[in-house]
Amino acid sequence: MQTALDLTVMLPQSAYDYGERSSGEAHGVVLTKPHVVNLILDLAGYTEDRDLASLSLLEPACGHGAFLVPAAERLIQSARRHDRDLLEIEPAIRSYDVERDHVDRARLAVAGALARLGLPHGDATRLSEAWIAHGDFLLTSQGRRFDAVVGNPPYVRIEQLSPELQEEYRHRYRSLYDRADLYVAFIERGLELLAPGGVLSFICADRWTLNRYGAPLRRILSRWFRVRCYVDLRGASPFESEVVAYPSIFAVSPGKTGSVPVATLRTASPEECEAASAALRRAEGRAEGRAEGRAEAGAAERGSGVAVSEYASWFEGDDPWVLGSPAHLEALRALEARFAPIEEVGGTRVGIGVATGSDRIYIVGEEVDIERDRLVPLVMRDDIEDGRIRDARRFVINPFGSDGKVVNLEEYPRLSGYLHAHEAEIRRRYIARRGGAGWFRTIDRVVPALATAPKLLVPDIAGANEVVYDEGRFYPHHNLYFITSEGWDMEALGGLLGSRVALFFVWSYAVKMRGGYLRFQAQYLRRIRLPPPESVAEELISDLRSSFRRRDFDRLDELALRAYGIDALPGFGFLDTRR
Repeated sequence: MQTALDLTVMLPQSAYDYGERSSGEAHGVVLTKPHVVNLILDLAGYTEDRDLASLSLLEPACGHGAFLVPAAERLIQSARRHDRDLLEIEPAIRSYDVERDHVDRARLAVAGALARLGLPHGDATRLSEAWIAHGDFLLTSQGRRFDAVVGNPPYVRIEQLSPELQEEYRHRYRSLYDRADLYVAFIERGLELLAPGGVLSFICADRWTLNRYGAPLRRILSRWFRVRCYVDLRGASPFESEVVAYPSIFAVSPGKTGSVPVATLRTASPEECEAASAALRRAEGRAEGRAEGRAEAGAAERGSGVAVSEYASWFEGDDPWVLGSPAHLEALRALEARFAPIEEVGGTRVGIGVATGSDRIYIVGEEVDIERDRLVPLVMRDDIEDGRIRDARRFVINPFGSDGKVVNLEEYPRLSGYLHAHEAEIRRRYIARRGGAGWFRTIDRVVPALATAPKLLVPDIAGANEVVYDEGRFYPHHNLYFITSEGWDMEALGGLLGSRVALFFVWSYAVKMRGGYLRFQAQYLRRIRLPPPESVAEELISDLRSSFRRRDFDRLDELALRAYGIDALPGFGFLDTRR
């Protein structure tokens, strides 16, 4: 094996101690079910009927060996079919992991699988040690390219990494944009290492296909790579443990994307995965065999046991990958062609509430001994129920003056005493370390005028559009988004935003969470299109306002259709908890 050309660089092990993920698995490990692994290997073309000893497979984060064991088994079966000896298969697989324990467990699992296939113990151990290296894949210089890149890259948010590791990764990978998950860098690096005819086949959260941090990666794919197929797993359970976000499988190779088969799995059972593998490979074969032209969008394969639709064209540039029925996409594009985005209508603005860097310190009760003009009434997600805001009598400390600069603490002795009592903890925040004299500032600037402005509040995560109206009493916390407007009657606007029409836009673009919940982030709220307020009749405005106050969502749906001048919307899948 060409190990002399594999230059592995690792920062000190302490740099990789980034804690636990919400799945309960350490260091981003979420184990993939064996039949789902088989589907991913199939989509990468790593099948034992091929001469796999002549190919090279890369698994960039081996974990406990979920992908390496079946890959090794396929390699041995292929080698026997093609009369290869053991020396010829040693360069065929390469894998990495930053955790020594993972490397040891994966080597043991692979050696055990090889022994069960009849290899002598010494050969099984030698191959497993040659195939699996202890190292940071993202910092490893490779001396070759690979025909298959497969796996389930780590689920780790970039801000969970040590500062030095963040800096190094961001320097190397342009896909690590905004608050990206680390898996996007694994995708980017995997794409870089593909041989001209190679295939990358990954399973990971589908967030990057829709949200802002996935935009650079979508641009890379659009320009240089062909999307071979996509598997929607929103309703399925492909992992051994539950994860919050919905996953998907995608297979890409160098080239230009044409038509793309998209499979939707309901359960990801062994039978369904086997059927999906066969159906998607048939669809890929049809696409490759066409001399010219494209398949009709949405044409579904029948008799395969899974729903497979063929998209005649894919998404350009960094456009989100909005996957729905042909009727859904047609309705979405028609509305987007007729109406402007929300922030281009009626002086409307979408924003997010304040992030402090330490809520325990900066969010206080009314009993706190701080100057009153330094306290701004605060509303949090838990204060909203049944469309109303409960005054919990909590406040956010405002360390800023009217000029936007931090206040002089000498002018506020009680605030100064409070902050200095918590100084050690405050200074541990990242914003404090780079803030100099403003060590006590909150991450976001507090602008008291926002508290007194009429606004709509939208929780970050909700089962449906839970828009509430604040007439000007509270400052929103960072788990709430706010909408202000110069031209709209705010309650009428709340009525439109509480309707299924507005929800249709959000559902099309937003990350879907398990349990039927959506992320109502600013980037998705800004995708909502609105009619100009002057185009909506006063009678309709009045009706929207009164229906919004009553929380009469059925009526709001009817009124919104009238405001947009449409008769109906196609069905779209979400759990509507309003009804």
